[in-house]
Amino acid sequence: MQVTNQMGDQHEVPTEKGVGAGKKYLLPFILITSLFFLWGMAHGLDGILIPHLKKACQLNNRQSTLIDTSIFFAYFIMAIPAGLIIKKIGYKNSIITGLLVFAAGAFLFVPAANSTNFELFLFALFVIGCGLTILETSANPYAAILGPPESSSNRLNLAASFNGLAVTIAPFLGGIFILSGVNYSAEQMTAMPEATKAAYFLEEAAAVKLPYIILGSILVLVAILFYFMHLPSMKPQHTEVEVKPGFFSVLKFSHLSWAVVAQFFYVGAQVCVTSFFVRIAQKEAGLDEKTAAYYLGIYGFLFMAGRFSGTFFLKFVKDYILLSIYCVISVFLCLVAIYGSGIYIIYALGGIGFFMSIMFPTIFSLGLVGLKSNTETGSSWLVMSIVGGAILPYGMGTLIDIKHDDIQAGYIIPLVCFLIILYFGVFGHKVKQPISSQLPE
Repeated sequence: MQVTNQMGDQHEVPTEKGVGAGKKYLLPFILITSLFFLWGMAHGLDGILIPHLKKACQLNNRQSTLIDTSIFFAYFIMAIPAGLIIKKIGYKNSIITGLLVFAAGAFLFVPAANSTNFELFLFALFVIGCGLTILETSANPYAAILGPPESSSNRLNLAASFNGLAVTIAPFLGGIFILSGVNYSAEQMTAMPEATKAAYFLEEAAAVKLPYIILGSILVLVAILFYFMHLPSMKPQHTEVEVKPGFFSVLKFSHLSWAVVAQFFYVGAQVCVTSFFVRIAQKEAGLDEKTAAYYLGIYGFLFMAGRFSGTFFLKFVKDYILLSIYCVISVFLCLVAIYGSGIYIIYALGGIGFFMSIMFPTIFSLGLVGLKSNTETGSSWLVMSIVGGAILPYGMGTLIDIKHDDIQAGYIIPLVCFLIILYFGVFGHKVKQPISSQLPE
């Protein structure tokens, strides 16, 4: 049997039925699912790294958001090369390549920490982002074909649930093994002898070494397991070539254009909320950094719970209606985060995590409605739009610095993002005839 993957290529897929077939693909599927967990850990640790490296490397808010920029810009740069790599060396070898690149970035944290060099940290994170791009581009379609086609969506949802689990666990582990809980005021830092100050910064930076050495070692081990594991092959079949439109001309579908815009602002909003979660919990709710990391883990759990419950609600409510309702609630919760005080700010951010959980897949699916042969090109645009996670947090950090470290004011950025997504949910998602003007091919 043949199936068309996300890049439009047809591949042979397993057609065996019965208990024996299920057992045959159980171990490969477990390994594939572990990849979803591993890249969830990488993203889940970002919310810990930002406040930690801000302290260890003496950064302002704008500089600290370059952590997000490094990772998400790598996604933008590597999106198309990742597809070419898969076509050249196949899915199994691409997965191994992604794991090893990911591991190389993790191991680069050691020299970065030894030198307390923020630029080297950024390079390490960019390498991690490149590895994640290859890994995700390979693993998502492979999970879909690793078994009967009729159950592909179930396999993807099951694998994705472990991504959410990792996002929940990572802040707890980061709070234990990375955050020291030691914070000095500006006055204390000024009065501290230079040698003591240098030792403090070096000790703080060194805290990331062991967690990332362990992560990198696990990645290498998993790569070795994939190397020796027999995985069902996905060999392209020779079929009649279909002439498809140019990469830019697909944007004449207005609902896709709006979906790309909405996805850009959604990913930006999500990263903005998590990037400054620990800092706003410390500054406005009076929590120490370890307790703030605990609440970030609760936020991750609410995000995961929102995805499961949202999937249930979508059985009864149209997707664009639920998206619009969740946007309205998220706007209200942003206002609480901006104008509220104390622990209520943290509750509001947790609520945002719950209600924005369905936005990425909902925007993605609405943007692809009716595209037919343009679906693969539309998917590429929607994947590339996650560059919003590289740009908008930098804008939020800049605004916070302009407002003299007023972190609450920075949450105006995600509020505007949710308003733009609301427009997409109410108006922009509507499928219309392609606009007449021809964009460049």
